[in-house]
Amino acid sequence: MSKSLFSSLAKVASLALLLASLAAPALAQPINVLIFGDSLTSGFDLPEAQGFPAQLKHRLLSDGYDVVVWNGSNAGDTSADGYARINEALQYDPDLVLVEFGANDMLDHTDPRVTYRYLDAIIRICRARGARVILAGMLSLPKNGPNYIVGFNNIYPTLAHTHRVPLYPFMLAGVYGHPALMQSDNEHPNALGAAVMVAGIAPLIEANLRSIRVASPTRRGAPLLSRR
Repeated sequence: MSKSLFSSLAKVASLALLLASLAAPALAQPINVLIFGDSLTSGFDLPEAQGFPAQLKHRLLSDGYDVVVWNGSNAGDTSADGYARINEALQYDPDLVLVEFGANDMLDHTDPRVTYRYLDAIIRICRARGARVILAGMLSLPKNGPNYIVGFNNIYPTLAHTHRVPLYPFMLAGVYGHPALMQSDNEHPNALGAAVMVAGIAPLIEANLRSIRVASPTRRGAPLLSRR
């Protein structure tokens, strides 16, 4: 083989390797999942590995989903607080956002129309940025009275219908009211409670991850968890 032919073949091989290396990241992008809410989904007062974000990440990875899970939840936040920091949270370029606010609004007895407007705005902004949204619902405590209960509880199904987004009706389903699954304050899930929350909502999240894969087959990279 002549030196010139060998040199040409080597250049072709080098070019092929370069093109392959450039193409590889486009074929291995992870699905970015943003958990955006309050203390119920932030892992409040729990070791990181036992909180909702870490347990959700573990479940998704175990089920074969390559995801980046961003913990954008902040203890004490109302829907207004969420609206105030939504643009900051979207810096992670999420493909899927779990929107979970309202418990603190309800505890503060915020007018349900106000909570509705902020959640409506959050959903609109997420979707305008190209993210798929799952809305996590909350229910009012009985002590707030029948008029407030009806107004507050209707926020979530109305928003889900208006925006045609999936609704998980009650974020604390199967957890609230069960002392063994709650922390001593009887307001926040303990590690076992977080596991029940993950088990409840994971099928809905995974159904949406499959839809994202179908719509964008390149979203399938390596897993990672980041806490804010």
